[in-house]
Amino acid sequence: MRKKFLEDKLQRLLEKKQRMDGRCKASTDPNEIRSLTEDVSDVNAEIEETRAELALIDAEERAAAPAAANVQIPEGAQLVNGNVRASFTQNAQAPEQRKDERPFSSMEYRQAFMKLVQTGEETRSGDVIVTKDTAAAIPFTVMNEVINTVRKRYGNLYSKVRKLAVKGGIEFPVGALKATFKWINESTVSPRQKLDKLARLSFWAHPVEIRIAQSFLSDILTLEAFEAQIVEVIAIAYLQAMDEAIVNGSGDGQMTGILNDPRVLATGNVVEMTASDINDWTAWRKKFFAKLPLGYRAGEFIFPLSTVESYLETMADNNNNPVFRQATGLEVNDGDAMNPNGRFFGREISLVEPTILPDFDTAEVGDVIGIFWQPREYAINENFGFTVRRYFDEETNEWVNKALSVVDGKVLNPKGIYLIKKKA
Repeated sequence: MRKKFLEDKLQRLLEKKQRMDGRCKASTDPNEIRSLTEDVSDVNAEIEETRAELALIDAEERAAAPAAANVQIPEGAQLVNGNVRASFTQNAQAPEQRKDERPFSSMEYRQAFMKLVQTGEETRSGDVIVTKDTAAAIPFTVMNEVINTVRKRYGNLYSKVRKLAVKGGIEFPVGALKATFKWINESTVSPRQKLDKLARLSFWAHPVEIRIAQSFLSDILTLEAFEAQIVEVIAIAYLQAMDEAIVNGSGDGQMTGILNDPRVLATGNVVEMTASDINDWTAWRKKFFAKLPLGYRAGEFIFPLSTVESYLETMADNNNNPVFRQATGLEVNDGDAMNPNGRFFGREISLVEPTILPDFDTAEVGDVIGIFWQPREYAINENFGFTVRRYFDEETNEWVNKALSVVDGKVLNPKGIYLIKKKA
């Protein structure tokens, strides 16, 4: 039976998560901790998906049950698609009533949530009161679809960074074990390996909000269309904010972006390039790649499309013959709306808007116009548990629905990040 299979699967996943959490707490190896944390995040996602499937099965079972209060099912009978089959006795009894253990996923709650967002009407849904005075949880089925949509429609940067789900405020090590080689004799011993005490990070619960204007949702009539619309609005806003924060987050009440992380600046990994340098493939080899350590050469680039178009795709020889493809392997999918990225010297390029990184022509001298990074060395700690509050904006004279959640993000290891700056 499908439901029994999912229930067993859920139990196994919960036990697996508990074992992994224990290993993560007991481990002192930062590489193992990072790997386990990533695995736990994947297991959490699978747990939520399994729970969503179980919730749908429960909803189907409730929908298939007799609706009329006076309908009774004989003892020993089977209910198939709402019809009684294989009745063996004449003793009738009422069907067993099962209380929904996940009220936020029920059809009743979903409809009440839709009514609250559109009209502000307070509704009782089972044991849960949906009210405009307190935050109402977004229905579980809607939130699960947001997660799946975010996975399918990643932002260019968000898609590549590490996703964590660790408790906020707890420090955990991210550095590597450092050992010192030493020749020894009978009177000396090798020093103990110690973990760098500075290589620790804490993720905090920074609140985020997504404001949804009433005009987006007020005229939608069906529940399915309403949920699809709110999923799209939340997912798009979330992805845009994540890409912006990965690069430019201030760290003050929000994620710490690459350009505002003092540890990145302290590495001294800065390459300055003039207009002629950025347009010359030999300058890239001499000024940039020659500085990259072997351990960090497999990174990726972040560029605005305008810089790629104006300088990288215009590389030419002395006779003005294009050489950008054969010299740098440059390929850009700027016409592909789903994957508008490419490759440069064999490394992936993530294209971003000039609001995230300025293009070379409009940037001031000293501005960062490109980034070379190790995407898996940036982590976002996120909680997809959105709630919604509804309020009236006196300035615009309209109702606004505000989706709230918590998220944080930081660079794990700054050593593999290089900032490409404009030089006069």
